[in-house]
Amino acid sequence: MSQQFPPSSAIPAAHRWPPLVRLLASLLILLYLTAVLLPPLAGPPPASELAGVMLQPFRPLVGSLALSHGYRFFAPNPGPGHSIRWTITTADGGQTTGLIPDAERDWPRLLYHRRFMIPEKLAAFVPLPEAPAELRQEAIRDWQPLVEDIATRLLARYGGREVSLDLIEHYLPDTFEVREGRGGDDLVMPLGRYRWRGEVSR
Repeated sequence: MSQQFPPSSAIPAAHRWPPLVRLLASLLILLYLTAVLLPPLAGPPPASELAGVMLQPFRPLVGSLALSHGYRFFAPNPGPGHSIRWTITTADGGQTTGLIPDAERDWPRLLYHRRFMIPEKLAAFVPLPEAPAELRQEAIRDWQPLVEDIATRLLARYGGREVSLDLIEHYLPDTFEVREGRGGDDLVMPLGRYRWRGEVSR
């Protein structure tokens, strides 16, 4: 049985908001909903340029309320996924390999999701191999501090002497390839070899 609500006219006048207060509350709710909806619409490409322009005056509100979430990261058109492949050389010459994120080792699932975001963040800074050499060289300033931090943490965790890192962009098959059981090769982008005390070799 559905619940019946009394019409607004049946609410005692002492409990009703004045028209000006109701208008102000409605405008604040509309403002908040707009601030929630605009960031995903103006997110990473493909995105609406109009939404990007409309978002500008809302940026202080969006930033202060932490509303800039990547809803479009997963849908409707997610891009290719990324992971970081690492190989550590230990002091005795042995090698250990792994991935970030690692579905087998990263548990609980929230830890996997947090580490899943690391290569995705890094992929935003690392140009594709076919990008001009000047652009790739300039981009190193942006992504190398993050990679050095990842390398340092891996070396400390596994007691390694040297670690090599690769950013893997996983091939994203289209609908026809999925139906036919076909795929493609992942794209491997070397990030360099790192040793203790900031020593880097490429």
